[in-house]
Amino acid sequence: MLTYTVNKPDRDAVGIARARWDAVAKPLHSLGLLEDMITAVAGMQGSGDVSLAPRCVLIFCADHGIVAQGVSQTDQHVTALVAEAIARGTSNVSLMAGVSGTPVYAVDVGMAEDVPDPAVIRRKSVYGTRDMTLGPAMTRAQAEEAVQAGIDTVRDMHGKGFRMIAVGEMGIGNTSATAAVSCALLGMDVNEAVDRGAGLSDEGLIRKRAAVRKALELNRPDPGDPLDVLAKVGGLEICAMAGAFLGGMSCRVPMIIDGVIVQAAALAAARLCPEARAFMLASHMGHEIPARKIYEELDLKPVLFADLALGEGTGAAAVLPLLDMAQAVYAGDHTFRGLGMSAYTEKGGPA
Repeated sequence: MLTYTVNKPDRDAVGIARARWDAVAKPLHSLGLLEDMITAVAGMQGSGDVSLAPRCVLIFCADHGIVAQGVSQTDQHVTALVAEAIARGTSNVSLMAGVSGTPVYAVDVGMAEDVPDPAVIRRKSVYGTRDMTLGPAMTRAQAEEAVQAGIDTVRDMHGKGFRMIAVGEMGIGNTSATAAVSCALLGMDVNEAVDRGAGLSDEGLIRKRAAVRKALELNRPDPGDPLDVLAKVGGLEICAMAGAFLGGMSCRVPMIIDGVIVQAAALAAARLCPEARAFMLASHMGHEIPARKIYEELDLKPVLFADLALGEGTGAAAVLPLLDMAQAVYAGDHTFRGLGMSAYTEKGGPA
């Protein structure tokens, strides 16, 4: 059984945050979604004194048996290579997050290889999933264990003092698992849900769609049972990220969603526990059709529309400096009162 605590945003803190924004010397809600995100963080943390740091980026890493079906350009060894680069601080997400002074951690929840670097957080119980075109990707018990690993990882990071966490992933073949999970949970057509991932050829796209379709037809995941979906057609990192969002709710830690793979995990978390959604923040909108549909169901609005498709937490890292800027205005002294002028009001102006 999964162990986590169900929390809800603090309404009083939300009210304090809204009042503070209204006191800032600027047109009302003129920082748009950035204001909304800071206000949401206040509710998540239960305080009008919003804290965006210390924070970190967690990259959950795992491998997928479906790569045997020719659904990706590279082999599983690349997952380990990227995890090693994250551990060294030389990966794309490490460089991007470094701009805002945010550390990045690779979390091994199911890579096919072991990465010896001690900087990699080890939560692995299975060395990759099975080929889901031949049967379930994993057992229900393995899926549940991976979800719990995500919950426990966030609890540990919160215990170390982190007050905000951005979530990313790395796993060759995980766009296929994401498409399958999206089809199962959203009732999407395979041709809609499956795209080229990291740039498949036309022939590769045909193979990928056929593999996802076969996996869904063979395993028949139950859309009313998110854990069944994750076990049959998901990935270990998708399970762990779903758990991470549950862990964020448990610890009142704001969780920033990266791209569509992380979105699929967030959707699974919200299906497991609807209250978890209130502790999620959207970073960017990808070009994938499931991305739009998932954010619609979660009722989340991303702030970046930059055609990002790199994954690995880069979109979530990109939004951090924007949040810092918004928080600087929120916590600053540039207020109507300080300027000795009347505050703006809704539809105000001369009579």
